[in-house]
Amino acid sequence: MAQANPAAAFQGLWRTPELKSKILFTLGCLLLYRIGAHITAPGIDIAALTNFFNSQGAGAGLLGLYDLFVGGGLSRATLFALGIMPYISASIIVQMAGALVPTVEKMQKEEEGRKRITQWTRYFTVGIALMQAYGFALFTESLEGAVRNPGLGFRLEMMLFLTAGAIFIMWLGEQITERGVGNGASLLIFFSIVERVWPGIAQTFNFVATGAINVFSLVALAALMIAVVAGTIAVTVAARRVQIQIPQRTMTRGRMREAAKNFIPLRLNSANVMPIIFAQSLIVVPGTLAQFTGLPWLQPVSDALQPGTWLYYVLSAVLILFFTYFYTSIIFNPIDIAENLKKQGGFIPGVKPGAKTAEYIDYVVTRITLPGAIFLTLIALLPIFIADLINVPFAFGGTSLLIVVGVGLDTIQQLQQHLLLRKYDGFMKKGRVRFRGRPQTTGS
Repeated sequence: MAQANPAAAFQGLWRTPELKSKILFTLGCLLLYRIGAHITAPGIDIAALTNFFNSQGAGAGLLGLYDLFVGGGLSRATLFALGIMPYISASIIVQMAGALVPTVEKMQKEEEGRKRITQWTRYFTVGIALMQAYGFALFTESLEGAVRNPGLGFRLEMMLFLTAGAIFIMWLGEQITERGVGNGASLLIFFSIVERVWPGIAQTFNFVATGAINVFSLVALAALMIAVVAGTIAVTVAARRVQIQIPQRTMTRGRMREAAKNFIPLRLNSANVMPIIFAQSLIVVPGTLAQFTGLPWLQPVSDALQPGTWLYYVLSAVLILFFTYFYTSIIFNPIDIAENLKKQGGFIPGVKPGAKTAEYIDYVVTRITLPGAIFLTLIALLPIFIADLINVPFAFGGTSLLIVVGVGLDTIQQLQQHLLLRKYDGFMKKGRVRFRGRPQTTGS
């Protein structure tokens, strides 16, 4: 079998007119997003805001984690400071509601119901954006010299600008999903994270030039990065294939033949990056409350949960393990899989259809989730170990690495599917198929 040629595959993307237009449309939307992410909202002194984030350290605290997902828009107080995160939060709320509320779960299985859920998600996005914009206005007012004219007028102004920006980004993400390539919301986060990597790499080489980091440490860091990226890709695409059989028969030259066996792929990391986000969001709450409320009894708790302490490592590991199983149980329903398999007349060899099949699938998912959870824990804590050993100016690994790898693989897979579809379309429109010794041209 011939090996795939990356150069030929890349040329194939541009030789397909429809796919080329999709790629150009996606790039245009992403360019528009990045331009808007550098337009500063009025009434804020960026220097005071930037000094605060620099004093907290890259990625430290809840605000630092949020700033990572919006490409630094929060620390620069841009019109797109909220990014796509209000829409992501609304989508997660609706998704969790589907697992907890039977009515919503039923709506998710119907076409009209899914349209209503989409509208609900948009409404939730507006509400969440308004609350986050108001909270950001209060936060900037708490920083000395950050707001020129604090008060109700400034808060309403920030709510208007930031909410409008969040709604526009939501619309932009939906346009990419419908008319472009890949998932729009995921690609917006992807490029926000990637944009912040290049300045960190450049600063790392400056550290090497000044002697702050020696060459051996840089080589060791590069080797570690390659190994971690390779491991992340392997775990992201890893899946446990459960064999199924569907008693379907096909006619071939007058003879009956059983259909090929199929498999149900159960991913090793079904929860993806969400357990790390949930765990980090919870673990930084005491520090965030201590900072904004000034309560003295919260300060010791905040100090004990700072990155690098043993309590931080233990609590992070426990929370990630818990949320991995929790989120997997929400997004993965073995009962639905068993029912759909039973409707098709399929079964797992050696397992009775129905409830026994659901129990078997749940048993397999529970077993493979443990190594996935352990992997997520190691990836989440890796940046802290690197920061302790080597003084690097950017956080490598963890949440950002999983998002970049996951979105990159998903986008590549969609591009491959588009290419495959175009090839089949060309075959059906131009090819000549021979039946019983005489050629017939297939119609479109």
